[in-house]
Amino acid sequence: MSRYRLRPTSEQQRVLASHCAHARFVWNLAVEQHSWWTPRRGSAPGYVAQARQLTEARAEFSWLRAGSQMVQQQALRDFAQAMANYFAGTHGRPTWRKAGRHEGFRIVAVKPECVRRLGRHTAEVRVPRAGWMRFRLSRPVPDGVKSYRVTEDRAGRWHLAFAAVPDPVPAPGNGATVGVDRGVAVAAALSTGELLTMTGLRPPEARRLRRLQRRLARCRRGSRRRHRVKAAVGRMHAREADRRKDWVEKTSTDLARRFDTIALEALNIRAMTASARGTVDREARESQAVFRCRACGHTGNADVNAARNIRTAAGRAVAAREGPRVAGPVHRESQRDRLSV
Repeated sequence: MSRYRLRPTSEQQRVLASHCAHARFVWNLAVEQHSWWTPRRGSAPGYVAQARQLTEARAEFSWLRAGSQMVQQQALRDFAQAMANYFAGTHGRPTWRKAGRHEGFRIVAVKPECVRRLGRHTAEVRVPRAGWMRFRLSRPVPDGVKSYRVTEDRAGRWHLAFAAVPDPVPAPGNGATVGVDRGVAVAAALSTGELLTMTGLRPPEARRLRRLQRRLARCRRGSRRRHRVKAAVGRMHAREADRRKDWVEKTSTDLARRFDTIALEALNIRAMTASARGTVDREARESQAVFRCRACGHTGNADVNAARNIRTAAGRAVAAREGPRVAGPVHRESQRDRLSV
């Protein structure tokens, strides 16, 4: 996706919000329809059947007919693709979309004349029922785009994303391999010894966020003051998310340019943050950063040591075995010479 910041007028924002509401309604209706379906009733309705039902619903309900048919149909197409991904085992089952959190819609059949440049940093795109809408031209628009998606984040900012496959980052061709250990205290530790910390809110900003959250808890639900404070909290969260996303993009690009092979460990970060007890030998890991092997006495940074293990495992399979019971559990690579005797 090539993402740009939209600059809609007040009237255009109302149209965009209406498109998001219609797309979310159609999506949730499809989710509810599939939740009531059972195997004994046969196959659940696919996109063609649901599109036919949408046409009947638009003919009966004027508020649905007032919206864009393309936006509503694409919501059904997105749901059909989500179900296909679920049955393929690559994604989870589609769930409900919530107002204020899942705001967006997709437009297809975009022609070259639907996007035009106005200045050095300004362009505009044609949105159904909203007309020409300006956006900041932070980078050139990819050639041959056929669709785009409009989204609103929790800070109330509108974004435009054109669907385009970016050019791959060329490999350096040096044959270098790096292991990356992801964590909570240290975002990424490399087998080269580098410790990468993800940027977030600065201490003054974090204190302001805590004050706003306490103020939000004291506000009366439905009041204008709560709405203003909630918007301020959303802007702080959006600022933090932007910085983290920027760090991830820059770090991943830097690794792709420096190494031919990048080894990562498949971890459930959410489960790690929920229960950070871990499964390492507690006596061997003196702290978050220090690891001391009780079998050989090796001492080093625990995260860097894990990254080196990941790098080693990327080249060959590792068969772990238990160490002496006197020293406690110690996992080592299998020794081929002794196993072959």
